[in-house]
Amino acid sequence: MLEDIWYWPPDPEDLKRERRKARELKQSQWWKNRRAHNHCHYCEREVPARELTMDHIVPLARGGKTTKANVVPCCKACNTQKLHLLPVEWEAHLERLRKG
Repeated sequence: MLEDIWYWPPDPEDLKRERRKARELKQSQWWKNRRAHNHCHYCEREVPARELTMDHIVPLARGGKTTKANVVPCCKACNTQKLHLLPVEWEAHLERLRKG
């Protein structure tokens, strides 16, 4: 279950710094090019670029950083469902949903 996953909250100052970096990265041409593909990294649905959100593959809450290698465009639904899950946890969650 999602609530069974534990993590140690990051330092508030680190979190603030990473969120600032994310805001700056969202303004970059690199990010605009990533969104221009119009699809969600996770569900692969076609989504208008303006509706894509920036998701940290390794969430900030789990020690992830705002780097080009750690952010992907995804739809709001996937971003909301993924929460603070690591990739392996997210895949396990999706597998449980598929099995019912």
